[in-house]
Amino acid sequence: MSDSYGPEHPAPPEGRGAVASGGFAECVLCQKPTEYPESHKGITLCLVCEWQEAQRTACSG
Repeated sequence: MSDSYGPEHPAPPEGRGAVASGGFAECVLCQKPTEYPESHKGITLCLVCEWQEAQRTACSG
C-alpha cells in the first residue's frame, strides 16, 4: 500500500477516531482509509464516498 493519497482521498486526520493500534477502517466502496477506527461497527465510508452517497440520496427523493 502506498503512503501517497490523491486529492480525492486525503490522508485520515490525525487524532480523529484513531485507536491505540493506529488502524483505520477501509471505505466499503473504494477501500481507502477512513477517519473511523478499525473497531467501528457498521458501514464505513471515506469522506469523498460519504459526500457522493449523500448527493445521490438527496437527488433520488
